[in-house]
Amino acid sequence: MSAKKFTLLIIPEGSHQVRRYSLQRSTLKGVVAVVALFCLGLTALTTDYVLANLDEAEFVRLQEENQQQRNELQRLVAGLESLQREMSLLAQNDAKVRIMAQLTRASADTEVLAGVGGPPEIDGSDSFSDLQQRIDQMRRDIDLRRESQEEIQGFLNDQRSMLSAVPEGLPAKGWLTSTFGMRTSPFTGKQKLHEGYDIAARTGTPVHVTADGVVTRSETTPGYGKLVVVDHGYGYRTYYAHNSKILVRAGQRVKRGDKLSEVGNTGRSTGSHVHYEIRRNGVPVNPKKFI
Repeated sequence: MSAKKFTLLIIPEGSHQVRRYSLQRSTLKGVVAVVALFCLGLTALTTDYVLANLDEAEFVRLQEENQQQRNELQRLVAGLESLQREMSLLAQNDAKVRIMAQLTRASADTEVLAGVGGPPEIDGSDSFSDLQQRIDQMRRDIDLRRESQEEIQGFLNDQRSMLSAVPEGLPAKGWLTSTFGMRTSPFTGKQKLHEGYDIAARTGTPVHVTADGVVTRSETTPGYGKLVVVDHGYGYRTYYAHNSKILVRAGQRVKRGDKLSEVGNTGRSTGSHVHYEIRRNGVPVNPKKFI
């Protein structure tokens, strides 16, 4: 048989007086229910408080992450703006060089739109993927422009090489005793084409090559005496004859101004001088055009 009442004894420490409380069973159940409800409510409030704090911390973290992403996006946009300005300047320089070099215009694929100005801007439609596509397109444009630059550089290198190969000036210091053209031969008295210049000078006077090239002949031959021939490419060859001494060998590469030989009176000659010829594709040309 279950009890209908419960007695609660309270004995204070140091006191002999006992306090007695009687509780009806129904009352005790109500107290227990109230306490249980209070604990549940307290637990629920504590849980809500903790979750609210966690949500707030997550919200703050997401805000910071979003700001970092916006800052990174801002830097990417600024970098794209800088690339566009550089591409605009590069395109202008490319066009100027092509005009000066008389090259044809770049193909449509290599043309770059003019750069845009103003500070970088970000709106809600911008995304990293969209921005990355713009940057990738800019990189492709840069590669195409680089190809155009390489074409121009190759052309200029070829022009520089050709200029270095074209004879310029006279090979020795002295006085001109015979020019290019028809003249009376000092040996036969007949009219004959003189295929170069005769430059009189003291024996031993240095003879210099008039353009970059490779020595193809360094030998003694009938008529020319001690002869040096230099191949400059682009169809040009120069001849230096009647030397007293040769200072280079066949196959040797020489630069404009290098010393080849010394003036002499070898071969079919009436005095100390250097006979200088310029030939283009095997045909003698007047050195006057190259002085």
